[in-house]
Amino acid sequence: MAGTKSMATTDQPLRRRVALVDAARGVAILAMVAYHVAWDLWYFGFVGGALTAEPGWILFQRAIVTSFLLLVGTGLALGHADGIRWRPFWRRFAVLFGAAVLTSIGTYIAFPEYFVYFGVLHAIALFSLLGLAVLRWPWWVVALFGAAIIALAVAVPASAVMMQRPLSWIGFWSLPPPTTDIVPVFPWLGVVLLGIALTLLLRRTALWPVLSGWRLEGPVGRVLRWLGRWSLVIYLVHQPLLFGGMSLLAPPPTDDVAFVASCESSCSGESGFCARYCLCALEEIERSNLWGAVNAAPRTEMQQTLVDGVAGICTAHAAEGATP
Repeated sequence: MAGTKSMATTDQPLRRRVALVDAARGVAILAMVAYHVAWDLWYFGFVGGALTAEPGWILFQRAIVTSFLLLVGTGLALGHADGIRWRPFWRRFAVLFGAAVLTSIGTYIAFPEYFVYFGVLHAIALFSLLGLAVLRWPWWVVALFGAAIIALAVAVPASAVMMQRPLSWIGFWSLPPPTTDIVPVFPWLGVVLLGIALTLLLRRTALWPVLSGWRLEGPVGRVLRWLGRWSLVIYLVHQPLLFGGMSLLAPPPTDDVAFVASCESSCSGESGFCARYCLCALEEIERSNLWGAVNAAPRTEMQQTLVDGVAGICTAHAAEGATP
């Protein structure tokens, strides 16, 4: 029967690891570590500027996520396209699910207002499960399905309702909800499906024996392959170590009370206006982690732009609260 092969659990041989795929995962995890180093330096005020809002860094972050999810699709196609090996799949799924739960718990302790409730590990676990349904489809149908999901993410109008946490994991929002990491179904499931489609296509070509036969035995290749094989462990461990280490080196936090008092003493408006302005300024600075820009002397052009932006927002906020 046609379904017997896809449901096999004990008679499927172990798949030989593809060195090129492991190395690609190694490159992706190195890029992610580099991004988190920069993010942590920004968060603790070692570097100025609004890192999370700069187009280059946004593009870098999305390229990292794209590479990981393409490789998720590749791994599914290589491991299960000839027959789903349920026992290894559920074992890996359990590890991913447990790691996702630990990530949620850890980030909730560190950032209760911005904790990760559907980050990259949550997405990989769900997308791996959903990806099993298309492994027996023709590669071009999988590609069309993946492209349609990405196209819908672009074409469907954004909705404020979809920014709420119970629905935000689906997608269709213009601004991300308050969380340090979110990888919604639309468009990112489409990227996984494109990874599956590309791998199914390559396996049908004469190029695949060449690509899968590369051993990458040089020093760089061995390191990248090792990083790729242990990418999940590295992902889980590196950020707590980086964040914890930098927190020990970071300057002491600014005294909020002293900041507000200093702000109000230098404010030239009436007392109610100044109180509203200074509390707004404190909230905006802490929300965007702009202490580095505020305390810099002299400020760079970017830092001054960020400070001026806070002043503009809070001036308007304070004026709106004035008694007519």
